[in-house]
Amino acid sequence: MSTPLLELDPTSEVPIYQQIRDRVVEAIAAGSLPVGSSLPSVRALAAGFGINTATVAKAYDRLRGEGFLRTTNKSGSVVARGPGDPPSPPHVLGDWRARVLTLLAEGHAHGVPDVVAVCREVVADLAPTPREETS
Repeated sequence: MSTPLLELDPTSEVPIYQQIRDRVVEAIAAGSLPVGSSLPSVRALAAGFGINTATVAKAYDRLRGEGFLRTTNKSGSVVARGPGDPPSPPHVLGDWRARVLTLLAEGHAHGVPDVVAVCREVVADLAPTPREETS
């Protein structure tokens, strides 16, 4: 399943709402969803994937709770923050650190040969590509 914004795997063990949340965060980090970008409505995204609206609403609720989205009656759901914004509050960073610890521990437990090298590759993939200067 996919839309221009997201690709989801219905056979994955990762719940669909989590996949939506993760793909949106990845798109924000990669710069393909800059601050102010509109996301599809809950109904439109659910219809596009043929999934329940409650699934999409749960993903959007998590994204709002984490400060990535804001939703208004006028503009719908839009990206609220991006990589260049000031750091999130300490409690958000603490939660994030705990998740990173778990992911690194999983990699180590699975025998990933160089977890640090994998992390460097992922960070490099997230680095914005330089834009050409216009005159």
